[in-house]
Amino acid sequence: MISEQYHASGAHFAFTDRWGGVSAVPYEELNLGGAVGDDPAAVRANRALAAGALGLAPDRVVWMNQVHGRDVAVVEEPWGDAPVPAVDAVVTARGGLALAVLTADCTPVLLADPVAGVVAAAHAGRPGLVAGVVPAAVAAMTALGADPARITARTGPAVCGRCYEVPEQMRADVAAVVPEAHAETSWGTPAVDVVAGVHAQLAALGVRDLDRSPVCTLESPDHFSYRRDRTTGRLAGYVWLDR
Repeated sequence: MISEQYHASGAHFAFTDRWGGVSAVPYEELNLGGAVGDDPAAVRANRALAAGALGLAPDRVVWMNQVHGRDVAVVEEPWGDAPVPAVDAVVTARGGLALAVLTADCTPVLLADPVAGVVAAAHAGRPGLVAGVVPAAVAAMTALGADPARITARTGPAVCGRCYEVPEQMRADVAAVVPEAHAETSWGTPAVDVVAGVHAQLAALGVRDLDRSPVCTLESPDHFSYRRDRTTGRLAGYVWLDR
């Protein structure tokens, strides 16, 4: 259920795998995405199970309506009955409020400055990488008092550069914005390494505490992969501060 978990001076980071939930094929088991065609009751149950495994209250987790853009929402409370905004990053300075990001090949980015008491979660696929969603999230954190030099950054399971095959022109377009994302598949064709691009963007902003998951979602049967399966579930990354 929880495949990776980290702690840093009162900040908590966690990433899920696909097991330990109640969703049926093809979303088996721990699908946490509410917009992929799964039974909404199963998704609610899975979100409650994952939150419980992390010691979180399900109603204190903030989700996003992810659209592959660069917009950021600063939040102080869960959305409640309000519409979930179309953003690809959320930031909070509220302790005990968990931020969540959904992925199934894109890069989940979790950020925390425990000294300032600010955390962020961002969804960085290829379009978001180019659009600059991660720098936008860091800028929103800085506006709340965070210092990039104090930020701890963790990226979770995502498709790796050896597997993310794209047309040559697409690779060139991405590399023109983020050169570090230029990659080649293990079979010798053009590719994009979104994780490398995200880490390069963070390093350029002064973030020094960087770590990435070793998991490639396309290669791992324990993780959801849209590129591999098309109709499938979604993993989640969570970040929060102690109260």
